[in-house]
Amino acid sequence: MLRHPLPGEYGWVVQRHGALYAREYGFDTSFEALVAQIVAEFAARHDPARERAWIAALDGEPVGSIFCIDTGGGVAKLRLLLVEPAARGRQVGSHLVEECIRFARAVGYRELTLWTQRQLEAARRVYERAGFELVDEQPEEQFGTKSISETWHLVL
Repeated sequence: MLRHPLPGEYGWVVQRHGALYAREYGFDTSFEALVAQIVAEFAARHDPARERAWIAALDGEPVGSIFCIDTGGGVAKLRLLLVEPAARGRQVGSHLVEECIRFARAVGYRELTLWTQRQLEAARRVYERAGFELVDEQPEEQFGTKSISETWHLVL
């Protein structure tokens, strides 16, 4: 089930991103700080008519998240896709991405972009299946690791 975040679940998004990305990819706390900043800005200032956050819930418990954020000029950004390890393989990520795309189209965005890291292979496969195309990649050292930063794009 996909739903709007309940009280306390913005904090869950931050905590789970920090914990999972540290364990699975070796990211340091600067990544958690970035997620906290994105979530705080969204919670404080989002336009409900143009921006949304969803929580994927299984048996009432959160198992995933995604955000759609207005970047101006008819472009939205997909942010903070996360699927708990216990929920992987159940198409949770695909459902979250599909819902974000549906919403972005429904409110009139022309494009949807996202930024990710090359080592997030499962997420990259979800994005590719949804029709996103890789448009830029840059080697970077951030979050305590060396990686390839990627920008993906979908014309709506």
